Amino acid sequence: MYKYIYKKKLTTLCISASCLLASTSLSAKEIVVLQDSFEIPVQQNQVVFVPFAGDSVLSPIILNDLSKTELKVTNKDLPQQPHSSSELSGTLPVWQSMGIPYLVVGNTRSNRGKIVTDYEVVDVKSGRVIEGKQTLTADNNKESLRYAGHVIADKVYELITGTPGDFSGRIAYIEEVGTGKDKVSRLKVMDADGENAKTITEVAGSIFSPSWSPDGNRIAYSVQRDKSYPVIYVQNVSGGGASALTPFKGSNLSPSFSPDGSKILFSSSFEGSADIYEMNASGGKPRRITNWPSSEVQPSYAPDGKSFVFVSDRAGFNKPQIYRYEFGSGRTTKVSSSGYATSPQFSSDGSQIAFLSGRSAAIMNSSGAVTTNLGNTGIDEAPSFSPNGKRVVYASTQGGKGILTIKSLNGGESFGKSGQGTIRSPVWSSSPK
Repeated sequence: MYKYIYKKKLTTLCISASCLLASTSLSAKEIVVLQDSFEIPVQQNQVVFVPFAGDSVLSPIILNDLSKTELKVTNKDLPQQPHSSSELSGTLPVWQSMGIPYLVVGNTRSNRGKIVTDYEVVDVKSGRVIEGKQTLTADNNKESLRYAGHVIADKVYELITGTPGDFSGRIAYIEEVGTGKDKVSRLKVMDADGENAKTITEVAGSIFSPSWSPDGNRIAYSVQRDKSYPVIYVQNVSGGGASALTPFKGSNLSPSFSPDGSKILFSSSFEGSADIYEMNASGGKPRRITNWPSSEVQPSYAPDGKSFVFVSDRAGFNKPQIYRYEFGSGRTTKVSSSGYATSPQFSSDGSQIAFLSGRSAAIMNSSGAVTTNLGNTGIDEAPSFSPNGKRVVYASTQGGKGILTIKSLNGGESFGKSGQGTIRSPVWSSSPK
């Protein structure tokens, strides 16, 4: 009845007409009764995830990641537990009659101290394995396996939706406890599911505006200790000391890496009022870009590197607005249209800008029209886009506690993560390369 055809990365199950008739769509309350007397409840989910054979670590992470998206995922009430497409050869009509579009199956094995995972995403209606079998090899330790789970979830999401997932990126944020001379600030990094938080650096004083390098391996941030100017540092996330980038007498704030990671924009007042400067990410002499009598702060590169957005109060005291500077022409144009707009950050495709409208987190398109209001954060913090632009993370306060909120922009699940003291400036990285 079934014939397997393997062609490059495309695997197709050829099914007889009688089998295809079993895939008729049914309501949620109907039960499919097959000739073999199986009773299969029809699922209202888009994806069935079968826990991988030989695995207890990856599967919960993958399932949790996918459950946070707009995809409806289940691992409940399954008629069988297949772990490869070949195991579906006799029961594909059963899965088709459940009305589920996609089935994720896989298995893990040990090979020379490594953990190898083979997995497949099956288009249930056609029986096709999308882009063929996928294989991922990871070190056999908790950290590597956790990351491998996120990478697999990224790929599964991409195979189904056509858009890369955002689970293997990480979120950096600042956690503050105490006040005044007793304030301690920690720069922390966590996985995109809100777990696995680690402290990268801790200082007596304040940390401001962390920014990821494009490869996800470095973070630039400002530190202000008692009775000193803010200084920008660059640090490797994997360890090692931080290098001071701006030992200038002035407020050095808001670093932003260029898309190729070679340069950094920042604001500084070391030559008078705050202006925007650009310098090599490894240090050196900064180049002044803006030179207005007003204050220009919070620069952020556009994804193509041809322009950047920044904030200026040239419109009047306490009336900050977002402007765009074009490197090629030197032209500056006003982008925002609200009365108070700060902290701009681009989405990865450059089509959207997350910013703070008054004290509310918001999103506007690249022309300045507000498209989404995310609500009052309670503190002056703007949202940051996930790598694929489908989610944002932002900080707020609830009941005196700092909260990190990861919010879906397309119908997925939103969730919060509380911390000690005040949480500030979360920013989402791409996957480490």
